[in-house]
Amino acid sequence: MTKKAVVVGANGIIGGNLITHLVELGDWEIVGLSRRGGEAVSKVSHIAVDLLDAADARDKLAHLTDATHIFYAAYQDRPTWAELVPPNLAMLVNVINAIESIAPGLEHISLMQGYKVYGAHLGPFKTPARETDASHMPPEFNIDQQDFLEALQKGKSWTWSALRPSVVVGFALGNPMNLASVIAVYASMSKELGIPLRFPGKPGAYDSLLEMTDAGLLARATVFIATNPQCGNQAFNINNGDLFRWSEMWPKIAKFFELEVAPPLPMSLNTIMADKETLWNRMVEKHGLADTPYGDVSSWAFGDAVFGWNYDFFADGTKLRRAGFHEYVDTEEMFLRVFSDLKARRIIP
Repeated sequence: MTKKAVVVGANGIIGGNLITHLVELGDWEIVGLSRRGGEAVSKVSHIAVDLLDAADARDKLAHLTDATHIFYAAYQDRPTWAELVPPNLAMLVNVINAIESIAPGLEHISLMQGYKVYGAHLGPFKTPARETDASHMPPEFNIDQQDFLEALQKGKSWTWSALRPSVVVGFALGNPMNLASVIAVYASMSKELGIPLRFPGKPGAYDSLLEMTDAGLLARATVFIATNPQCGNQAFNINNGDLFRWSEMWPKIAKFFELEVAPPLPMSLNTIMADKETLWNRMVEKHGLADTPYGDVSSWAFGDAVFGWNYDFFADGTKLRRAGFHEYVDTEEMFLRVFSDLKARRIIP
């Protein structure tokens, strides 16, 4: 039986990789939602919709009466934690209100969260974080979103899940939360300038323990959770299954780019890379790269955030394994695979 997935945030690193996986499975019809829409291919169609506009959402999504699964992975950035709440809660509320009441065959709503639920963005938090850990002082839009789904689900036949990956790594352009592009472009520019690769993070971050979540692994876990009844109405941490320190990983990354490693030097990438657009354009022409605007190729502010974690950053992923999902990914292999993919796509030299 063909299932119909509505992927909200279809052009992001999470939504894009999820759509790829659903297409590969073969028994899904997929509708991607985003602000700018997308090109229809195979079993995938796209809808350009402003999810901050409840009326636009109701109008554009009124035909999705046969939706069986909603995968929510949309996100809008704002300058402060408090400012994140209204738009991110409104988008979820608007899309669910537009579809849930008109789709009698709805089976599951999947909500993408992250370690912000545990306060990981605020400073040192309890590790390994577990799904049963207490909430922290608001504001926190992830918690508000989950509260909304839990309340709406009461008395309904469909179920929800809250997915909590670490930093998601995979291919995506124009996405603000793509660490692989940050590292790849930073390393490529270092090589172009003939300088060694320095870790730019805060003192202490080089030796902290952390983990990542491969975008493909996340996609497979997301579908597993959404289609297995034993996972309904629960939260799950999703990570690669291994831990690392940048002090071990950084030299391996440098070796991939044929660079020497120099001692870490704390610096804001958002500041130091602000004047590098001319360099990037010169590299695109010199190496025959894909014509990618400098603003789309990397988010230096996101890199600063990740490299600023001078405390351990990991969660317990065993609950998902106990539920029956046993896949894992080697994080070193993941980074090198994504870098190779960026080279093959001519995004970097």
